[in-house]
Amino acid sequence: MVAGQAVARLRALTWGILFTLAGCAVGPNFRAPPSPAVEAYRKDALPPATAGANVPTGDAQHFLAGADVPGRWWTTFASDELNRRIEQALAHSPSVASAQAALRQAQENTNAARGGLFPSIDAKAGVTRGNANGFGFGTGTTTTAASGIPSTFTLYNAGVNVGYTLDLFGAVRRGVEAQSAAADQQRFQLEGTYLSLAANVATASFREASLREQIHATEEIVADYRVQLDLVEKQNAIGAKSMADVLVIQAQVATAEASLPALRQALDQTQTQLAVYLGEFPSTVQLAAINLGALTLPHDIPVSLPSALTRQRPDVRAAEAQLHRATAEVGVASANLFPQITLSGSIGSLALHAGDLFGSGTKSWTVGGGLLAPLFHGGTLRAQKRAAEAGLDKAAADYQSTVLTAFQNVADSLRALELDADSLQAQAAAEQSTASSLELVAFQYRNGSASYLQVLDATRQHQQARIGLIQARAARLSDTAALYIALGGGWKEDDAGKLAVATESH
Repeated sequence: MVAGQAVARLRALTWGILFTLAGCAVGPNFRAPPSPAVEAYRKDALPPATAGANVPTGDAQHFLAGADVPGRWWTTFASDELNRRIEQALAHSPSVASAQAALRQAQENTNAARGGLFPSIDAKAGVTRGNANGFGFGTGTTTTAASGIPSTFTLYNAGVNVGYTLDLFGAVRRGVEAQSAAADQQRFQLEGTYLSLAANVATASFREASLREQIHATEEIVADYRVQLDLVEKQNAIGAKSMADVLVIQAQVATAEASLPALRQALDQTQTQLAVYLGEFPSTVQLAAINLGALTLPHDIPVSLPSALTRQRPDVRAAEAQLHRATAEVGVASANLFPQITLSGSIGSLALHAGDLFGSGTKSWTVGGGLLAPLFHGGTLRAQKRAAEAGLDKAAADYQSTVLTAFQNVADSLRALELDADSLQAQAAAEQSTASSLELVAFQYRNGSASYLQVLDATRQHQQARIGLIQARAARLSDTAALYIALGGGWKEDDAGKLAVATESH
């Protein structure tokens, strides 16, 4: 009784030592980098609001420091067609499907690696045909004289094998950690795919609306020129105008018409690009027109705190996950320098007839252990560890570069919104001034106090001002979306998955 208790205690102590050893994992432990210790995105103070102008999308925008970007930021532009396009793109774009598949692959690789933490159990069965004469068991007769075993026999076996490698130095656990970090990286890349796709659809839609408006304005200018050309040709016919006057206006018509093919080509390319974003062929996509004047410019612009930016941007989180993976891979390479202990065992049955398997007297079992200690591998293992450490240094530098780029994006977007507002204000003033100038010169021409060349020049200046105003209005919309993206688009943990479910239900 006492001996049995002693054996049991010794066995428990042995297993306790093994589990304690298994709790050790060599290599560095990952710690998430702290948020940058900066308090602002720019050297100069951010103004409370931008300039404003009395034109569509010309209202002043107010910066709200510390406010969160809405998750579905595109709805702030108040366009049902824009909302429909983005939701369709998120649900049907091949780029999203590819990123989702990459995430599933990474998650299953993590599950596969996690299986190494458990013993392997395999069933086995076999049959062997042999002859025992060569071993002195018989003389070539049907059975051996000594044992009664046939000299030529068939041996059946069946059983279960169990194997387990003790993770003494954490190679398996570091491998699981690396695969889990890779899955995190793919998850954040999926979020980044959602974010960039929504941004691409929005900016392409704004560009499409701008091009439609520019084409419409240019067509109106061409129509005005043609009216003027018709008038000058009639005046030339009666001798009131010279042929030089006709040629001048013809040149103006040709110049204005020459700009239309390029605008129409840009519009067509934008629409085909939108079709790809939406997961459709250009020949089948249905796009309702978006009126530039019907889009709403968000008045209140949230500006997240600099300390929160690195937790909001999917690209920064993906770079952090890559840093985590590289840290774990150093642990894997370090653990490979140490010995491995493998435990194995089997239990089964051996019989000369299949029907006798697992019968009385046929049981068999084995228990064993193995030690594999690296002695000489030509420097391979240490080189692999140095390579993993270099990979960690690279991941750390890439992470820092991604963070710096993120802050640059926000700073540039904030500056762009300020300058866009100033530009729109100036373009609005220019459009109003050139419109008034054209009206005045036209009146003077009708009264004989201005030349026809002055009318043409005033018309050209007004055309340029109209196009510039349209472009300035579209720039404010696009750069507002760019700021939302630079701030991370309002994504939170698992927002991508929730949005995927929401879009698939439509």
